[in-house]
Amino acid sequence: MDITAPNIVESVLIFLIFLSVLIWAVGISKYVSFMQYARADRAFLRHFSGSSHVSDLDDGEMNQKGRLARVCHAGLAELDLIQTLEGKVSNDEKREILNHALEQQAHVEQVRMENGLSILASVGSTAPFIGLFGTVWGIMNALKEITASGSASLDVVAGPIGEALIATAVGIATAVPAVLAYNYFLRKVRLSSATMDNFASAFQLLALKSGAISNRQIDN
Repeated sequence: MDITAPNIVESVLIFLIFLSVLIWAVGISKYVSFMQYARADRAFLRHFSGSSHVSDLDDGEMNQKGRLARVCHAGLAELDLIQTLEGKVSNDEKREILNHALEQQAHVEQVRMENGLSILASVGSTAPFIGLFGTVWGIMNALKEITASGSASLDVVAGPIGEALIATAVGIATAVPAVLAYNYFLRKVRLSSATMDNFASAFQLLALKSGAISNRQIDN
């Protein structure tokens, strides 16, 4: 079966349109997700700022919402475990155990936030080259038609060249929003990671003030 140049170029255009739809779907989904998490995190921080003891944070409903709430939930679960180790480990070890649990959950949340960003990065870096491939193939087709007809008039080359240039344009039009969205969400991920780190420190301080991690050192 003979695969002609126009069919190849049209296939490239269809593929680029599919990639464009994909990155817009991913971008909109990520944007909505980030907005929902940001709203939940703000609500949780208001709850946290009014807490004077870690027991005030033991709210099952609150601990199921938002990234910070899940980090807090992991910290509370670890404090329960630490209570069972009373007299067996030092206070420094307790703090290290708690810190590890908070960092681990923060890492899980960061990975969750980064889901889909690889798609945006991949499309942003490859779409122009896919479009260029269609352009080169279209120009090759135009040259074949010139050779076959023995004429380089506009009516001979206009169609193939125009189709080829459209492939490049669509490739760029697909890549630009993908790159912009990737940079935007990457910045959001970094800011959220910094916020979770700050919250982890604040949680440990509240745990210490609450006596959840005793100031009394034990003999090893």
